[in-house]
Amino acid sequence: MKILHTSDWHIGRTFHTHPTLGHLRKVLDALVEVVRQRQIDVVAVAGDIFDSAMPSAESYTLLASVLREIRQAGATVVMTSGNHDSATRLGFQSEWAALAGVHVLTRPEQVLEPVTVPDRHGPVHFYGIPYLEPALVRHLGSFTGPSGEPLKTHEQVLTFVMQRIRDDLAARGGRSVVLSHCFAAGVPAAAATDAVRDITAGGLDLVPVSVFTGAEFTGAEFTGAEFTGADFTGPDYVALGHIHGRARLTDRVRYSGAPLHYSFSEAGKPRGCWLVELQAGPAAEIEWIDLPVPRRLSVLTGEIEQLLTDDAYAEFEPDWVSAVLTDQMRPLDGIRRLQRRFPHCVTLEHRPEIVADPDAASYGDRINRQTDREIVAGFLEFVRNGVGQTEFERDLVAELLTEGDLKEISR
Repeated sequence: MKILHTSDWHIGRTFHTHPTLGHLRKVLDALVEVVRQRQIDVVAVAGDIFDSAMPSAESYTLLASVLREIRQAGATVVMTSGNHDSATRLGFQSEWAALAGVHVLTRPEQVLEPVTVPDRHGPVHFYGIPYLEPALVRHLGSFTGPSGEPLKTHEQVLTFVMQRIRDDLAARGGRSVVLSHCFAAGVPAAAATDAVRDITAGGLDLVPVSVFTGAEFTGAEFTGAEFTGADFTGPDYVALGHIHGRARLTDRVRYSGAPLHYSFSEAGKPRGCWLVELQAGPAAEIEWIDLPVPRRLSVLTGEIEQLLTDDAYAEFEPDWVSAVLTDQMRPLDGIRRLQRRFPHCVTLEHRPEIVADPDAASYGDRINRQTDREIVAGFLEFVRNGVGQTEFERDLVAELLTEGDLKEISR
């Protein structure tokens, strides 16, 4: 059975106020083509289908179109909700969608209702775990600890769920795939982004990878070492979502990452999905499939005149650009000037290479016994990182101060 593991579509998300639906449409069209050409049996989408709990009409239209095309290409769809989704809205009419081969699993009680897809080696059970916020499920009678205590952390909730899945699978028999949207401990730092750190405050949402594998792991194995131990009691494959970068925690537990770059911290990282081919036994062949990047992300560093005139930067003109200006003085109207050459320059940071050492004296001490012209000159030098007046500015200040003195005398 061929499974395409993807996640974190974030339909409707903007990139520095710019819409991304058009770019996402191109990437998902390419994903549909992979389904068609590689004869994929199941597309597994591990959460954060939408970027908002209240998606726009255009976002729903895009999702409906992509799901229709995946089905026409011959694959069954299994998807779960993530922390950005409204489980209720995403799961609306999921009962009828399932009749058409699109299985949307958003309710906590559905974790023990796997989607079973057979192949020539027997059944494969897909267990979809929606994002289970502990505060929202602890009131459910079925979500309690061994002694009836409430489940307070994401680790406790997923440990509880995975044990029930193992028990259910033992009764059913066959192979299995689990979809889960969470922050698994051991994710390489390079794979995590600012976009997901907001829900991991205090470590309450960290989930050890052993929750899914049924075995304890060392730090080396967390960073990607293959695990083939006989005590592995987890599913045949775990399709994780939530991290926007590709990551391999173990050979069977992986993040696919988001199909688009949604932050400059992700610049240069591959975009794509995992193709997992389950065999008759526990072995699986896993291959990374690249997806197109409609517009690259580039961080350009230098003085503004260098960025505007140097031919070496010509290749970055079509990109999303984040500019880091090293001029000693912050250029006036910098981002508008940059956008004349880089139309998609969306952020600007002033990070001067030369930083003037500010005078520690008080304002009163600095202006003591100074003329008005000296005070103005000192102020400009202070706010412009040590860059003093130009000759034009010096003459202009002198002219204005002289006019002011003459007006004062004429009164």
